[in-house]
Amino acid sequence: MKKIITLIAITLFFSCNSSAQKKEMETKDDMSSEKDMASTKEQQFKVTKTDAEWKAELTADQYYVLRKAGTETPFSSPLNKNYEPGVYVCAACKTPLFKSENKFDSGTGWPSFDREIKGNVAYGKDNKIGYPRDEEHCATCGGHLGHVFNDGPRETTGLRHCINGDALEFIPTKK
Repeated sequence: MKKIITLIAITLFFSCNSSAQKKEMETKDDMSSEKDMASTKEQQFKVTKTDAEWKAELTADQYYVLRKAGTETPFSSPLNKNYEPGVYVCAACKTPLFKSENKFDSGTGWPSFDREIKGNVAYGKDNKIGYPRDEEHCATCGGHLGHVFNDGPRETTGLRHCINGDALEFIPTKK
């Protein structure tokens, strides 16, 4: 029984987190390729900034997640257990992304939502860990948010938007 629980815990951990997303060092060639990809990506979004501008405006953790497609440590975000009424916005450009009424506790260690605010989240494919996942980006600035999975609440959408807390800021509803 103990082995089964351990296996389930490991599976949940790797469903959102991957050390394959973390880069230790970049070579000169990697940086030029990344620069080309970034400039192509920037052309697709309303809010575009240079890498230096993003670094100046975001915290190191926000930059790592939003601009480098990193993954924060599970259970590290104070937003994971936040259930106050309000809206979650992109930490980079303040675009509203998720409503608190659609947040649920997935037990994975990352803020999870069963739906996004339509039109404000863009999607793509991510094969960084050896199999394809549906990656989520802010539709306004292109910032990496997390991934969406089909293991969410069946009574609503069946989706689990697994989002890095560092990609979000919470704006509470005024009382």
